[in-house]
Amino acid sequence: MAEMSEKSPRRPNPRTRSAASAERPQVLPQAEGWTQAADAEGRPLLQFKQPRVKQPPQHLADMTLEERQAKAKEIGLPAFRAKQLSVHYFERHTTDPEQMTDLPKDKRAQIAEAFFPPLLTEVRRLKTDDGATIKFLWRLFDGALVESVLMRYPGRVTLCVSSQCGCGMNCPFCATGQNGLTRNMSAAEIVEQVVRANQVIAAGDLGGLQKKGHNAERVTNIVFMGMGEPLANYKRLMAAVHRMVDPAPEGLGMSARNITVSTVGLVPAIRKLAQEKVPVTFALSLHAPDDELRDELIPVNSRWKADEAIDAAYEYFQATGRRVSIEYALIKDMNDHPWRADLLAKKLNARGRGWVHVNPIPLNPTPGSIWTSSEPDVMREFVQRLEDAGIPCTLRDTRGKEIDGACGQLAADGEDEAAAEKVAVEQAGEAGQAGEAGQAAEGTSAS
Repeated sequence: MAEMSEKSPRRPNPRTRSAASAERPQVLPQAEGWTQAADAEGRPLLQFKQPRVKQPPQHLADMTLEERQAKAKEIGLPAFRAKQLSVHYFERHTTDPEQMTDLPKDKRAQIAEAFFPPLLTEVRRLKTDDGATIKFLWRLFDGALVESVLMRYPGRVTLCVSSQCGCGMNCPFCATGQNGLTRNMSAAEIVEQVVRANQVIAAGDLGGLQKKGHNAERVTNIVFMGMGEPLANYKRLMAAVHRMVDPAPEGLGMSARNITVSTVGLVPAIRKLAQEKVPVTFALSLHAPDDELRDELIPVNSRWKADEAIDAAYEYFQATGRRVSIEYALIKDMNDHPWRADLLAKKLNARGRGWVHVNPIPLNPTPGSIWTSSEPDVMREFVQRLEDAGIPCTLRDTRGKEIDGACGQLAADGEDEAAAEKVAVEQAGEAGQAGEAGQAAEGTSAS
């Protein structure tokens, strides 16, 4: 997980640049410690549709305001209660019925059950950067594990959210892709990550506080760069985005410009996104400008080539007027060669000027992987070549290296799977105790 650094990279000196430009080997992508699933033709398997699995219970954040009103009437409440419930969730960030004192006391438990079924159970919380970065591991209703990362920067708080349980894009360098796709997350499961993060901020648990007047009191920026391919879960993605940008109390009232949707290049979905009336920031995870390498790095490139993905990104800019981001993970001796920087600049400039910004980022490797980030001098030259060609660049700051910051690393950890199982057992025990207490209460009442 990463966010753009506030500083531009230093210019390499001539000696450094000539050394970095020296002929270097070409390392080829390969899965390490696991085997990529393959299709009938032997190509990396792509999963665009989720398996047939049980879906999470419907939650207030899955519904439009009109649907909430209908649900309220369904359980015998007047429609205006839907707005009150929306205020509690989207503005006060609570689902605790005891805090909803403006609702009928005898109806609160029924309301909570109908509108706020539990979605995320915290399994683990890891902090780094003096508490300014927190990584969460969540257990969903069916035992699936997902992650989100909360990061404080001067004047803003960014949350990196997951959109799928696992991922079907099968990229060999991605920890999430190793596990395949379990299922799509619901809109409410996506939004709940934001609400839970806001609770953490309100409790004072996010560090990195700046001087007075320079601290965001809630999540200000969302990046869909956690687990999953957002555009492969298009319908629920857009429902979640609407909940984020809808004005309070219908939603969180966030700015669409502060929400970044990233994709590895699902071209039809990019074009569909361009026609939405929600001008989110769009990011294309390119990672290689040439098809020969990108076919291996990003298996979906076998379906839509690099030029097609770049064309779709440019069409997004034309339709929305919003500058596009190109994400480029720099991997030592694999995609960081000077000629690739030149080719990337050539392809971007061929479509016009001023429409794109490139964000190179050092690879955040899977533990034990032979894949590693580029050397600092190589990164600086890569950025400088792009800038010399007129392409704006920001070398991104990597957060969370010491807490398994890359997508899916925490969820793939065996220790955390055991912790999640413990949480599930504890929840089952609590549910059993609650059921026994309920039966005892019924018996007392009957007698």
